[in-house]
Amino acid sequence: MKSICLTSIAALGALLIAGCAAPPELLPRSAANPAGMDLSGSWQLREDAGAPRARPGPQEEMIRIPPATSRRRQQVVVRESRGASSKGPSVHLFIESGKALKITQTPHGLFVSFDRAVVEEFTFGENRIISLGPIEAQRVSGWEGPVFVVETMGKKGATLTETWTLDEGGDELVREIGIADDDERLYFRREVFDRT
Repeated sequence: MKSICLTSIAALGALLIAGCAAPPELLPRSAANPAGMDLSGSWQLREDAGAPRARPGPQEEMIRIPPATSRRRQQVVVRESRGASSKGPSVHLFIESGKALKITQTPHGLFVSFDRAVVEEFTFGENRIISLGPIEAQRVSGWEGPVFVVETMGKKGATLTETWTLDEGGDELVREIGIADDDERLYFRREVFDRT
């Protein structure tokens, strides 16, 4: 009986200690921009990331329908597929995407325009809380060698990681997007953009 009581007390103590542990935090990234690294320019998504670069063709005038990758479409799909009371990670709501990007790089950060609709600002070396409605997350961004890295972590610890890098010639921009929770990869996408 005494050993059961001691075991119960030890288990309760472990739960209290675990409950008092500091929430996970992201480590800051370097604010120093590597010499000669400039992601600025206009970029077009390559439909097949493994395909060679396509030549631009004539543009047809059409009514523009927002692509399935637009924020409005993503939110509708997320609500329908996950439900409003989902316990899953919310960091996926911070993913922006588009077929055409315009990137402006300053000495202090990047401005990325997705399909001329949404502009995302990343400050080199930032470490701040961002929000989308009632959802808050910690964001850090900066350089890891020639790769620009953005990490966004939700309150439950799921992490959205985006990397942006140029090929050696500077004509190809590669963006990798991943979501992990407790070292389990939940989502991954690789996008290749050609300079226009």
